[in-house]
Amino acid sequence: MNETIQRSVAESIELKKSFFAANEAKIVEVAKAICAALEGGNKLLLYGNGGSAADAQHIAAEFIGRFQRERRPLPAIALTTDTSVLTSLSNDYGYSEIFTRQLRALGRAGDVSVAISTSGNSPNVTQAIPIAREMGLVTVGLTGDDGGVLGAQVQYNLCVPHKSAARVQEIHIMIGHILCELVDKHMKGL
Repeated sequence: MNETIQRSVAESIELKKSFFAANEAKIVEVAKAICAALEGGNKLLLYGNGGSAADAQHIAAEFIGRFQRERRPLPAIALTTDTSVLTSLSNDYGYSEIFTRQLRALGRAGDVSVAISTSGNSPNVTQAIPIAREMGLVTVGLTGDDGGVLGAQVQYNLCVPHKSAARVQEIHIMIGHILCELVDKHMKGL
């Protein structure tokens, strides 16, 4: 058991070091896009499945509440939280439509779409991106492995090059926390 712990921790640390060294500039670009959207009166729309759904909710909560300091609430919606919407859309249109329908209803040009998928191949996530782009949303993907279909669709792909969903998700939530911190520090009018 000790060896498993040591291996997991070492693997996570090394992956974080290499990922953030390679993607620092892209994360800054995403933070600037989020700041511009929020300063322009727009919002974040976040979504994914399973652990990625939990990450979407977690990141949205950090923007609406506070991250590290008191500030005004920032508009962010996790499209993974309304069970009535999710179940009715799944029943009436199919599970692959749960995010596309919500984006059409809630998204506006200038909003930021944050799609989270460890594989980059979740059909309900990948089907939402063409809709988001068509509507004029900034598209961000948090992906893993080789980025999958999602990585090729978004304007900003933050791809963690690893096959383990656990390692990928550890970095996805860290990306979310870093974006919150950058927005807190650099957004005008907070």
